[in-house]
Amino acid sequence: MALEKLLKEEERLWAPEGLRQEANLQDFAREYQRSLEDPEGFWGEWARRFYWEKPFERVLEWNLPEHRWFLGGTTNAVYNALERNVERGLRNKVALIYLSEDGREEKLTYGELLDRVRRLATGLRRLGVEKGDRVVIYMPLTLEGVLSMLATAYLGAIHSVVYAGLGVAALRERILDAGAELLIAGDVSYRRGKGVDLRSIVEEAIRDLPLKVVWFQRAFRTELPEGHYDFQEILWGSPPEARAEMVDAEHPLFILYTSGSTGKPKGVVHVHGGYMVGTTYHLRTFFDVKDDEVYWATSDIGWIVGHSYIVYAPLLEGVTSVLREGAPDYPDPGAFWQAVERHRVNVMFTAPTAVRLFMKFGPEWPKRYDLSSLRLVAVAGEPLNPEALRWAYQHLMAEGQRGFVADNWWQTELGGPTLGTPLTLPAKPGFAGVALPGVEAAVVDEEGQPVPPGQGGLLV
Repeated sequence: MALEKLLKEEERLWAPEGLRQEANLQDFAREYQRSLEDPEGFWGEWARRFYWEKPFERVLEWNLPEHRWFLGGTTNAVYNALERNVERGLRNKVALIYLSEDGREEKLTYGELLDRVRRLATGLRRLGVEKGDRVVIYMPLTLEGVLSMLATAYLGAIHSVVYAGLGVAALRERILDAGAELLIAGDVSYRRGKGVDLRSIVEEAIRDLPLKVVWFQRAFRTELPEGHYDFQEILWGSPPEARAEMVDAEHPLFILYTSGSTGKPKGVVHVHGGYMVGTTYHLRTFFDVKDDEVYWATSDIGWIVGHSYIVYAPLLEGVTSVLREGAPDYPDPGAFWQAVERHRVNVMFTAPTAVRLFMKFGPEWPKRYDLSSLRLVAVAGEPLNPEALRWAYQHLMAEGQRGFVADNWWQTELGGPTLGTPLTLPAKPGFAGVALPGVEAAVVDEEGQPVPPGQGGLLV
């Protein structure tokens, strides 16, 4: 009955005309058709915006189910996110803004971020980390967590971030499955004003494992046993000597395990070339982020949204990315909106659960703050029910007078938006949207045959 009700939904919610006229992608239909008719030309053009030490000779080799992108090309995603942007004049531009529940904040420019990544990479290399090695990261949502990801990939090693809300069994299983030789771990995270112990989880998870461990110690500094190292000492005790390891376009950038909601967690591998190209394309064309804007994905680095849209795509595109550690409604239900006001956030990417939480607290909370900078709220992670979409459109986007709410769907395996509603098209409550450029989608039955409109099936 719920599906039948959605199929009868007639309401359409548009972005303001001025916003549509200024969209990065003006002609969606033409762009979509071009991506299907000439995929090699389409993606090759976008890929050439980045630095390739050795240019790729061919965009795509496709032999179902195998595919390879940017054949013959060598690059490094972190080099493109840092050196490339510093060299094009962004050294003093703010790259990352870290926020805490208690109001503390720290900013890093692209130049400062490059310096710290080089230092940490030098320190990791001294610990034996080399191209192709696997490094597991179990860190809170902090600048140090992002640094750990970037420094690992800078060396051509492969990071595997484990969400710091998972327990002993999950952490140990992922360490073993990834074949990690080094673990970078925090001792505590902070949520709702209290410290959440991570150290005891880590110590139990690595029991009897021959791992080197780098500790990001915040609760208290303690003497570490042999084979264990202090993050700050590794960072600041190392000179910024490391240089980016150029790797094949198909070289793994990271392994990220699925949540396990549909069975045993699977280690998904994303690579330097294709991931760099795909995630940035959607940052510009779907999320519509401009060069001078502040972007905030409210996820965590332990999930694919955090990888793609807290860390890699914003930094690759030279924009400012916000990360906030803690609960969205602490110290009060206005915490998010205070951050939007203070840092003039332009584009926010959040989850339906968060929107429903905001609904529960009522519209008076966002009304207390100046949200005039906020022009687009993208939502994904689970179905966005019509009531939540309408609430966000009304109370966050001023009845659509100021901005747009963009639903979208994707998953860990895909790396970036696959279905969605670009801001030049109307939002239909209860529907994620249309197939985005590069995607051919259909709904089929269990035999793989297409089903007629209005009938459920499997998305392929």
